[in-house]
Amino acid sequence: MSLTDINKKYHPDLLLKSDPYKGDGKKLIAIGASTGGVDAIAKILQTLPRNLPPIVITQHIPGNFSTSFAQRLNRISELDVYEVREKVILKDSCVYLAAGGLHMVLKRIRNDYYAEPQEGIRISRHCPSVDVMFRSVNNVAGKNVLAIIMTGMGDDGSIGIKELYNNGAYTIAQDEASCVVFGMPKQAIAKGAICEIVGLDSIGNKIVSFAGGNLKCIINEND
Repeated sequence: MSLTDINKKYHPDLLLKSDPYKGDGKKLIAIGASTGGVDAIAKILQTLPRNLPPIVITQHIPGNFSTSFAQRLNRISELDVYEVREKVILKDSCVYLAAGGLHMVLKRIRNDYYAEPQEGIRISRHCPSVDVMFRSVNNVAGKNVLAIIMTGMGDDGSIGIKELYNNGAYTIAQDEASCVVFGMPKQAIAKGAICEIVGLDSIGNKIVSFAGGNLKCIINEND
């Protein structure tokens, strides 16, 4: 791949079509992050109890580090953490991390969700891409999703989280004060894609509230 190819910004349409899911279904939590996200995600997962809906995470990370990152998260969390390098059915109380260098795409089997790795070009300048994950999440779960966009450079994730927001999902952006780099959340906010802006220390509580059915996006409903 040439330097030109790496720097070119490809839209998620080139890898995955948008086909928003409009029905009811099982709850799902999706988190996207980049610079500063490794430590931020670890901090969140340390606070979470079991008996939560499945959590899928795309963190911009090289392929030779994602395995050890998943292992680290598994050690420090009550949840079971897996790196997605093959097709896997999503289960409650489990976390699924996109492997470095591979997109993570979600699909449905009847009422179940599953994740699988997918090779492909860099979307929104990244592989794995948060936009690809968020779009696939919207395609399988729609309004049944809590989507969280966290610290990181650039704007990966802003396309997909806007699609989720438009489809009735609850969307959260990490606030500027707690971000290492306020790029990805800032771009999502600018797109009008966010229900709530919260600090890092509050994200775990929001996840628990969502699992208990206690989050409702008033802004979204009034659009």
